[in-house]
Amino acid sequence: MRYFIELSYNGRNYFGWQRQPKGETVQGTLEEALTILLRRPVGTTGAGRTDTGVHAAYYVAHFDLDEPLSDPQHTAYKLNALLPNDIAVSNITPVADGAHARFDALEREYRYFIELHKNPFTRGCVWQYYRTLDIERMNRAAALLLEYDDFTTFAKLNSNNRTNICRISQAEWSLSRQGVLCFRIRADRFLRNMVRAVVGTLVDVGRGRYDVGEFRSIVGSRDLSRASGGAPAEGLYLWDVSYPAALFRRSEDAARLPLL
Repeated sequence: MRYFIELSYNGRNYFGWQRQPKGETVQGTLEEALTILLRRPVGTTGAGRTDTGVHAAYYVAHFDLDEPLSDPQHTAYKLNALLPNDIAVSNITPVADGAHARFDALEREYRYFIELHKNPFTRGCVWQYYRTLDIERMNRAAALLLEYDDFTTFAKLNSNNRTNICRISQAEWSLSRQGVLCFRIRADRFLRNMVRAVVGTLVDVGRGRYDVGEFRSIVGSRDLSRASGGAPAEGLYLWDVSYPAALFRRSEDAARLPLL
């Protein structure tokens, strides 16, 4: 029996999602709690990787059991009691045996948050950046991303990607009333470190290092040495993962971030 598990996590204390031989990860912590609760070894498969320090406002993984859970929601309740406070499970849902949390995902959305003033209450949750940024120019540059599908410029070196092709459907900046700048980017897939490299380069557009035409040249160059340094991990959130409606629908009570 296969189940999709919906969760969220603060990535500050983890070496990313994916299990590693050394270092605490979200996947390893979740599997340990599931194994204790269900009294059998339980492995999980996630919707994708998040790197060290990156958060997930919404994440999906799947796991298999030989026998069905009698009450999946009660299992989620008990699982939360075993998990640390920086990981929260919202739902456990039975799905078709062939459903795959990673390969069946249609799109993923990331959001990156920048706070333009010092705030002791959001440290570790946003990039606190104290320089003036031209948001209109950053949006004109971000719109150019939809014209491309090869993002070698923003690929992490030696990532061993089979392809650097990604199809971006949305890329835009907005500013909240609280003064938090948010970059929203949605695509069928992302390369490792891609969003942070895109954000870092767009911030350089906003502060005047590059103009919009230079940003277009950087994207089209397929030269990763031309991208700016990656933005800090603490501002990045996996925000959504979508699936075919017939396969799986996101639960209405899945976690959202109220502050951002």
